[in-house]
Amino acid sequence: MAVKRLGFNDYFIAIIPPAPVYDEADKLKQYFKDQYNSKASLNSPPHITLHMPFEWKEEKEKLLIEKLSGFIKELPKPHITITGFDCFKPRVIFLNVEKTPELAKLQKDLESFCKRNFQLFNAQYRDLPFHPHLTLAFRDLKKAAFEEAWKEFEKKDFSADFLTERIALLKHNGKIWEVFAEFSLA
Repeated sequence: MAVKRLGFNDYFIAIIPPAPVYDEADKLKQYFKDQYNSKASLNSPPHITLHMPFEWKEEKEKLLIEKLSGFIKELPKPHITITGFDCFKPRVIFLNVEKTPELAKLQKDLESFCKRNFQLFNAQYRDLPFHPHLTLAFRDLKKAAFEEAWKEFEKKDFSADFLTERIALLKHNGKIWEVFAEFSLA
């Protein structure tokens, strides 16, 4: 993480899957730590990122929560379908979340709301479009370990689906990301 400005904290907005999907994803993240020495993904709960990390003044947290709550409660509940494993070579392995029109619209509407109301811009890696996924291993997965892990997981089956009931605001506590607030959808 970059050096934090005084009075600011880091946040991001995501879907946290319910049990048992949460528990299965958490076990897979632990497996990557134990088998491939990749533990960075354990610094946050299993999640599908909707808005990338951003800095926000701690003194304005209440405003952030109030406005997000008011906006999110009007959004429909997207159905989430997870189908198998996928990767971003050469370091990231994740559970593949299907990019349905309803999930893409929710993400785009949230991104636009944050831009208009908070002047937050959702950084897109190299201008790539929204690609929903649930990360299992990433930045600390060595390239050689990635190759070995990907051979193990590329043909493995995994499927899950759930209706999104809530969206979470996560906050970095200086060591890990924690759920700071949750907002119910319509």
